Amino acid sequence: MAVREIRLFGDPILKSATDAVDARSERASDLVADLLDTVALPGRAGVAANQIGVGFSAFSYNIDGDVGYIINPSDLEVWGEEEDVSEGCLSVPGLTFPRRRFTHARVTGDTLEGERVVLAGEGLMAQALQHEMDHLKGVLYFEGLAPEFKREALRAIRESEWFS
Repeated sequence: MAVREIRLFGDPILKSATDAVDARSERASDLVADLLDTVALPGRAGVAANQIGVGFSAFSYNIDGDVGYIINPSDLEVWGEEEDVSEGCLSVPGLTFPRRRFTHARVTGDTLEGERVVLAGEGLMAQALQHEMDHLKGVLYFEGLAPEFKREALRAIRESEWFS
């Protein structure tokens, strides 16, 4: 379909929880095609539907060449150690901060064929699953930063050229 423009912090859709979509619908098929095209660009680990202006519950991922998607993901499970990882966001461009994330994560969701699937991973995949699930709830990564980093992030956002 198309590479879609990433919505930036300040756009209300990023703060809105997404709604379920019929995984077998043409609407879901078009959304997944756009998500896959958009995440395929270099430097992108994941793209949630609301980041491209669509209020449905779906995201794509691109982790170490493994590209895929999930529709209506739910039941985020996390385990292992919590560690600080460098994290950024396409909707908050140019900024990275240490963010506490679990080392392992798993979600359950649907394919375009309506089959239930489980996405699980460790390291960067676990981080991406947690990050994208937050997006689908209307939560941006900097909201979960330690207070000292959150203050720094908010100041950096206000001073960014893209923020208006």
